[in-house]
Amino acid sequence: MSSQTQTKRSKFHGLLQDQIRNEFNAEHQYIAVATWFDHADLPVLSKYFYKQAVEERNHAMMIARYLLDQDINVEMPGIDSAKSEFSNAKEPIALALAQEQLVTEQIVQLAKSAREEGDYQGEQFMQWFLKEQVEEVATMKTLLTVAERASANMFDLENFVSREMSSPKDASGAPHAAGGSL
Repeated sequence: MSSQTQTKRSKFHGLLQDQIRNEFNAEHQYIAVATWFDHADLPVLSKYFYKQAVEERNHAMMIARYLLDQDINVEMPGIDSAKSEFSNAKEPIALALAQEQLVTEQIVQLAKSAREEGDYQGEQFMQWFLKEQVEEVATMKTLLTVAERASANMFDLENFVSREMSSPKDASGAPHAAGGSL
């Protein structure tokens, strides 16, 4: 690591390194949720959560690209184990909502840290993530509400996800991901 790189490291940059781990943990958890739905023969929900996992991976790599562009070495962390056993279809969706709410808190802290340090580039970088988290939390709240209404009829939930949540997201304005988005 060059001395220039080392002097540029700030609290904000350290939190970004932590957030890479958080995003990979979220990816891992979404894979566990997706495989649970896959095993339950709910292919629409499974596909939705596999896609969410890729999105979380892309978020981690967007942060990696930002750090690389700032000439800061990227640390690749280990990840935590994921919960992979659930008693019903609402449980993994509730877990996903809680996960998105936690990630929102983490992103808010990142934006706050950048602002407090006067890192205007970092603050601007975080704006897309703040907007993204509003959408993610709202989507998971809706999905959980529909799962509760569908009760034991998972076909209604599958139909809802297929009809209302399967259109591709508009990624315009998204930061670039190191290695490209998948």
